[in-house]
Order: sequence, then C-alpha cells, then structure tokens
Amino acid sequence: MATEAIDQRYKETRKVTLIGSVLDLVLGVGKIIAGYVGNSQALIADGIHSLSDLVTDVLVLIAAKHGSREADEDHPYGHARIETMMTVALGMALIAVALGLGYDAIRRLFDPELLLNPGWLALVVAIISIVSKEAIYHYTLRVAIKLRSNLLKANAWHSRSDAISSVIVMIGVIGSMAGLTYLDAIATIGVVYMIAKIGWELSWHSMRELVDTALDAERVEEIREFIKDIDGVEGLHLLKTRRMGADALVDVHIQVSARLSVSEGHQISEAVRRRLIESMDEISDVMVHIDPENDEDGQPCCSLPLRREMEVMLRQAWADIPISNKIEYITLHYLDGKVHVDLQLPMNVCTDSGQAQQIAASLTQASTQIKEIGDIRVCFC
Repeated sequence: MATEAIDQRYKETRKVTLIGSVLDLVLGVGKIIAGYVGNSQALIADGIHSLSDLVTDVLVLIAAKHGSREADEDHPYGHARIETMMTVALGMALIAVALGLGYDAIRRLFDPELLLNPGWLALVVAIISIVSKEAIYHYTLRVAIKLRSNLLKANAWHSRSDAISSVIVMIGVIGSMAGLTYLDAIATIGVVYMIAKIGWELSWHSMRELVDTALDAERVEEIREFIKDIDGVEGLHLLKTRRMGADALVDVHIQVSARLSVSEGHQISEAVRRRLIESMDEISDVMVHIDPENDEDGQPCCSLPLRREMEVMLRQAWADIPISNKIEYITLHYLDGKVHVDLQLPMNVCTDSGQAQQIAASLTQASTQIKEIGDIRVCFC
C-alpha cells in the first residue's frame, strides 16, 4: 500500500474514532449520573458500557497509528497485526467488565432490598442513547467498509451493541415504572450478555487471524477459479490464504508447461500476482511458486544433481563421441524424478537426416548409463 494511501487511511480512521469517542464520553458520564439520580442500575451498567466504547476508541487510535506504519527491516510484512492484538485486548477487557456487572445484577435479584426504582430521567437518557449510538454506528460502519478495517467494523458494532443495550434498559425502566422492579436488574443481565458476546467475538476472530486462519472457503474457491482462468496456468495446488489486519495474503503453486522458458514462466507468475491484487480489494500480496508438474503427485526431484554435476556426467558419457564437442547448449528439465535433456547442435555437423538420426542415437545411447537421465532430445539448428 502506497504511503499516501496509508496516511489517508489513518486520517479517516482517526476522524471517525475521535467523533465517536466524544459521544461515548458524554453518553457514558451522562448515563451513569442519570442512573444514580434516576435509580436505574441498568442505566448505570449501560453507562459503563458506553465508557467501554471510549476505551475501544482509544485502542483503535493506538492501533491505527502504529498499525499503519510501513514495512521495515524487522517487520517485512508491515505492522497490521498491532491492530489485531489490540482487538484481542479489547475483547478480553469487555468480557471482564461483563462478568463484574453480571455478578452485581444477580446479587440484586436475590436481594429485593437492593432493587432500584428508575423514573422518567432514566427513560429519556436511554432514548437519547439509542438514537445517538445508532447514528454513530452507521457512520463508523460506512468508513470501515470503505477502508476494509475489521477493527473499525468491530468498533461500529460495539456502538450498535450500546444502542441495543439501551433498548433493553428502556424496556427495564418502563417495566420498573409499572411496578415490576425486578425488570431493571433483568435488563442489566441482558446488557451484560451483549457486552460479553461482543467481547468474545472480537477476541475469537482476532485470535483466528493471529494463528493465520484461512479466508472463508467461498473466497478461497473464488481465488482458485480466478487463477485457473489466467492464460498459461495449467493447474494449481497448495493454495494458502491468511489475513494481516485489513489485508489478505495469498501463497500458491501454479503448474505451467514443463517446456516453457524461465522468463515465460516468470511472466505467467507475475500475471497471477498482479491480476489478483488488482481484481480483489483485500489481497495486498501474492507469493507464486512455479511448478513444471504437479509436485504433489510426481516423483520428487530434490535429490537430483544440479547442472554443473550433470554436465560433468554427460561429458564423461560422451567422451568417445567427438561430435559431442559441437553441442551448443544443454537444457535440463527436472520432471517426475528424472533429468530430461534437450541438446542443441548446429546444422552443419550433419549432411542429411540419416546422419542426424545417427548422431542423436549415439548421444542418447551413451546417456543411458546415467541413472538420473530420462528422455534425450537432440535438435539441429
């Protein structure tokens, strides 16, 4: 990602988060005060939920600042995982808050003398919270989708959870005002459930990213079919995907014709890399490995000698064939556990096709003493 795009991403993230944090601060303090004055434990719990949104906003700002830094020598893949780790920390904090609030609500349910009787003030504040938090949810989600930011998306849903919890508070307050005083405490438990659920989902999804969980099966299949349609790709295997913050990384082995030149194979791999990045927004990097055959099915070639050793063995096998000194180039193909050889000789070493066939036969026959050799092809140019 270009430096200018990274800076713009950070600025937009900071703007929407600062707006949300101001709202969270005002709502959190306001709901806690109104809860004490208006005798609503559920509204107090909802105020703490709003302040937890403020903590979320701070974490988002920290993650956005440090996670947007470009790759360096120590972090060649960038710093996007900072955002992921912050999300895990946020989720764990929310679960801890939920457990504390839940314990207090259950204690009040089992001790009727501790139950509160909320009034109109608590109801009005709850309605204000619903409207304002739903508005900030839509604003944050719109920016999250634009920037492909999972952390901003989580923060948006955290805001919506506050709006939903305020709906629960409103129901509890109305019930208590009607004489059902226990409904406020029950509503508190509902709020606790919302907080714990959001905390668990944030932590779980981010931990999956930290252990390099693959993209959704449907998305992986879409990538597979896209690669298959690129000219020159005969097959693919070992397709791996993972997330890095907002981006996705892809590793893949593609199979091309065994007789292609190195440069053409490289050109095909570059086409795969470039087209994936251009066509799928979340993909930021693709590592393409070129295979001349399906190395999952074929015999391994890793133990076969490299060019220098092979040429020594071939020259020794051809020692009694004087024409072998005229060979201009030797091309080696490592396929299915054997070394297949293409030989190139000048046209002037033979006078007719019969002599050319005789030369080819003698070179091929001499090469059979080398156990690593597969097919021999002799070309006259």
